Formats: sequence, structure tokens, C-alpha cells
Amino acid sequence: MSKGKKAIKEISDLPYYKEEHGQVLKDMGIETLEQLLDALTDEAKYKEIVGGKMLKGVGEKVADHWIEVIEEALAQGAESMPAEETEAKKEKAPKTEIVEEAPKAEVVEGKGYVVKKKPELSDKKRKALAVREEIDSRRPAFLRQEWFRFQRLGEKWRKPRGIHSKMRRHYGYRAPIVSIGYRGPKEVRGYHSSGFEEVMVHNPSQLEQVNPKTQAVRVGGTVGYKKKLVIEKRADELGIRVLNRTG
Repeated sequence: MSKGKKAIKEISDLPYYKEEHGQVLKDMGIETLEQLLDALTDEAKYKEIVGGKMLKGVGEKVADHWIEVIEEALAQGAESMPAEETEAKKEKAPKTEIVEEAPKAEVVEGKGYVVKKKPELSDKKRKALAVREEIDSRRPAFLRQEWFRFQRLGEKWRKPRGIHSKMRRHYGYRAPIVSIGYRGPKEVRGYHSSGFEEVMVHNPSQLEQVNPKTQAVRVGGTVGYKKKLVIEKRADELGIRVLNRTG
């Protein structure tokens, strides 16, 4: 973990965590990082948490980020564990099953979740990702002018254009508007939260041009289910991570 980054030891240490989340998770029987990871990697529970909007402010983006952070924290915790304690845990825990067809980084653990493949990043990009995460955490929500007055406007962003608009003129008592100063580092702009550079693909042949060490693919939304399975199978053969797998 990079310097200045908060160590994740409990659920309350997670980014974007709110106190009100604690009771909701407790009611669901989730009290540890392992239990939360199992819930987020289970399709039914994931939909219940994110789709059901049980946790206020936790959408798909935050949930996916939590999975990445928890996996990293659990992996580091296992590395720093004393040798005797590790051996004792190995004896108690069920044997780890290694999937031969999957990429080297994808190992099925005893608890049922899959450790996803990580990118090979330079120190410069690692620091840039940490800076981007910090900027994201303090970036305000950009709301459309008079979103509070007319419900039909919704919360989607539109630039204020009125000649007398106080919001357009950056008056302090009005909501902030999208400005260049809120942007993240250029080096990792457009990167996935895992650190991979996203590449959009629509057929298996496009996978040949992808670098599995630094790039991950996202299958286009117009691709059919049958073709998507073919793309995922070929990606597994090449050791490429698919960000939006079917299952």
C-alpha cells in the first residue's frame, strides 16, 4: 500500500463509508471485511445491496471499488501474518483450488471468491491513482441549475447559461459547477479503479491487440450474450481481465 494511504482493517475504514451503513450491514449479518467481500461477489446479494439501494450513496462504482480495496487489504494481511499463525490457518482452512484454465492471477479461494488479476504499474502511475482517489473523495456533486426547484430536471449535469445566472458567475452561495480544477491526474485519466487501462471490444479478434499486463477489456453493450461468452473464453486463454463479465 502506498504511503499516506489509509490501511483497511475494518469495514469502517473503507472509502465512502458512512456511519449509517454500519447498522444496515449488521442487519444483513455482515460485520467483517471477508463477509462484505463474499456479499459483494455474490450476484444476488450484490443486487440487494446496490440495486436495492440499501446503502445510501453506494452504487455500482463504489461497490466495485470496495471489492478491489478489500481484496488488496486481505492479500496484504496474509503477507504480513506471522509464519506460525499462517501455518495454523492453512491447516484449518479448506485447501485452495487452483483453476488451470484461468489466468495465473485468478485463484479460487476456500471462501468462494476469486482474486482478480492486477495490473503491472509504474511507481508514477500508482501515485497518480492514489492522488485521483483522494481527489474523487472530496469532489462535490455537480447538480443542474435549479434541480431543487423542478423535479423533472433530475440531477444530470447541464451547464448554466442564463445571462443573470448566479451559478454561472460562480457566486459563493450557489452550487459549484464543473471546472478544470476538479480533474484528476492526466496519467491515469480514463483508467479503471483497479489500475487497468480500459479497452472496449466488440469481437474476439480485437483481444489480440490488448496488453494483458496493463490493459483490461470491457465488452460493448451492443454485443449479444452468446458472442460475449466467446470473448470471455478467449480473454481467459490470453490472460486478459474482463471488467464486465457475465458471471
